[in-house]
Amino acid sequence: MSENPTELTRREFFGLTASAVFVYGFHVPASGAGEPAKDAAFAPNAFIRIDDQGTVTFISPQVEMGQGVYTSLAMMVAEELDANWSKVRVEHAPPNAKLYFNPMLGVQATGNSNSIRAFWKPLRQASATTRACLVEAAAGTWKVPAAECRTQEGKVIHDRTQRTLDYGSLVTAAAAITPPKDVPLKDPATFRLIGHPVKRLDTPDKTNGRAKYGIDARPPGVRIATLAKSPVLGGKVGRVDDSRARALPGVRQIVVLDDLVAVVGDHMWAAKQGLAALDIAWNDGSNGAVSTDLIWSRLREASKRDGAVAKEVGRVSDVFAQGDVATAEYEMPLLAHVTMEPLNCTVHVTPTSVEVWTGTQVMTRVQGEIAKGANVPESQVTVHNHLLGGGFGRRLEADMAYDAARIAKQVKGPVKVVWTREEDIRHDYYRPAYHTILAARLDRGRIAGWKHKVSGSAVLARWLPPAFQKGVDPDGVDSAADIPYDIPNYRVEFNREEPPGVNTAFWRGVGPNNNVFAIESFMDELARSAGQDPIAFRRAHLDKVPRLQAALDLVKQRSGWGTPLPQRCGRGVSAQTSFGSFLATVVECEVDEAGEVRLKRVTTAVDTGLPVNPDTIAAQLQGGLIFGLTAALYGQITLKDGRVEQSNFHDYQMLRMNQVPPIEVHVIRSAELPGGIGEAGTASAVPALRNAIYAATGVALRRMPIDSKLLAKTVRT
Repeated sequence: MSENPTELTRREFFGLTASAVFVYGFHVPASGAGEPAKDAAFAPNAFIRIDDQGTVTFISPQVEMGQGVYTSLAMMVAEELDANWSKVRVEHAPPNAKLYFNPMLGVQATGNSNSIRAFWKPLRQASATTRACLVEAAAGTWKVPAAECRTQEGKVIHDRTQRTLDYGSLVTAAAAITPPKDVPLKDPATFRLIGHPVKRLDTPDKTNGRAKYGIDARPPGVRIATLAKSPVLGGKVGRVDDSRARALPGVRQIVVLDDLVAVVGDHMWAAKQGLAALDIAWNDGSNGAVSTDLIWSRLREASKRDGAVAKEVGRVSDVFAQGDVATAEYEMPLLAHVTMEPLNCTVHVTPTSVEVWTGTQVMTRVQGEIAKGANVPESQVTVHNHLLGGGFGRRLEADMAYDAARIAKQVKGPVKVVWTREEDIRHDYYRPAYHTILAARLDRGRIAGWKHKVSGSAVLARWLPPAFQKGVDPDGVDSAADIPYDIPNYRVEFNREEPPGVNTAFWRGVGPNNNVFAIESFMDELARSAGQDPIAFRRAHLDKVPRLQAALDLVKQRSGWGTPLPQRCGRGVSAQTSFGSFLATVVECEVDEAGEVRLKRVTTAVDTGLPVNPDTIAAQLQGGLIFGLTAALYGQITLKDGRVEQSNFHDYQMLRMNQVPPIEVHVIRSAELPGGIGEAGTASAVPALRNAIYAATGVALRRMPIDSKLLAKTVRT
């Protein structure tokens, strides 16, 4: 626990939440969401069904959005169940917070890189209990002690008599057995699946076109709608002239609500053309004068205040009173999510029910927002979740479901509402802008005192209000309040300052994005001030974190750290303990005379505990690193006259395939509990690239994205 009893760190909050609400009932209720299919002969809990052919259906409490979680969680179930992997199938859980809540979040949601961490024990317990029932059923059939039986590849085996029974043949008998409690879990040394590369279950359908995303939903009679929402947050519709739109072929209906206008058509082209033909006048409201300059001026002014104390160890003020205090200020801009699959939600409102087809990270919240938008009880709303074409935190919000329900309420029959890329980017819930002030004092080459103050939006205060305690957003100080370095005196503060005119939300990497960038950038500056190698300087402050030391040692060895590089080339390092993983990354880059940055090589070493599927770990780190490098090079959302200026990939640029360097991922084998990995690479990429530029040019960049004009000026000088 934190040293101050009034403090509550992010990790402690989620731990308390889990202990308070994590009461797992293994028996599926007799009716309602989570009820087993009628053809399921054996369904001992909410996660597992086994039919008489021995097919195991795993009902996943976490959504698949490209991170491989369907496969990894299914591996955990199959491992503990001793199932035949070729007979394992995955379905998504229905909205049911009682049965399928995430024990680390306290709600039914997928995020925070915690799918494996959160369900490591619950799913293994459910599977072990299921296996025990099957063994008991076989033992009863053979009239032998259950202790004489073992399981393997979907069979119960009695070695003494050389008899075997497939799981499918045991389901009727197993269904009559009361599931035992506290069944011992398998020794990891006996694992056959976990820890080995396994091909993903969702890959075949994604390559042959059978995979169904939310945007693929086509209930009979569906029509397509697209919309324009007020370009200024909080603005309203003033006047609409729809005469030209109504004359277009395929346009069926114009829906005008207080803050948006939608066109319903026979297909997307008709809806899109109809929307373009509308003449809409907007009333901007109070945010019509908001600009990027205004947002930054308020944030910088707020940073002058003392913040709420998130963590304090020792007496920093006494250390700083001795003088020679180094300070630096770092800034991270607003960022959009731009998932590959455009936002969409299909809704059918009838007099007695509402049916929904979508892809979301928060099913129960979507159910609630649909009910609100359609003005019906939640009990009347049925949500069908699909594969997600990317989430990155955007689909942790349910605003699109609310708007789709409001539109569908005006339409007879099902309507698929699709957001154009322009509407998506200009009406996103953005990654917050942050202003961070760091201060430190060195004593004989070691950090004696450290102060870290974050100013920015408190996303958790809106998304999960109980987490916002005493003015501190645990996500806002994540990786700062639990800094890995051994510093005897440090203080972490948080200043909540909400930006006018925009909504903010979680973005892949969440709080560590900002804090790891600031900390690791400052560590490089302090290392240079102390005349030390950046890796050696970090390592010297990690005596209490040997797992991160080992990651640094490995990445140093594999990246060629310290070997000569051409002029204007550099290597930069970052180290972090985020999401329960220990990660070190080295980026190698070149800065040309025009200030343009070319990525040459990325090397990452990670200890993420016992690796469930090493292939998924490598893929997630590669994707996260590219996500972070893109943000560092190009990512920025700006506003003028209350309007977001970016609209599509021509002005919200992505890293191109030919710009992506070789990326090496080295997974350290570990017996520790699994950590999270989906967001760790994003947080590590930005400071590692920044520090590579620092090594190549001597320019200590302190705000993102990278300013090539500043680098060009410095190179020419």
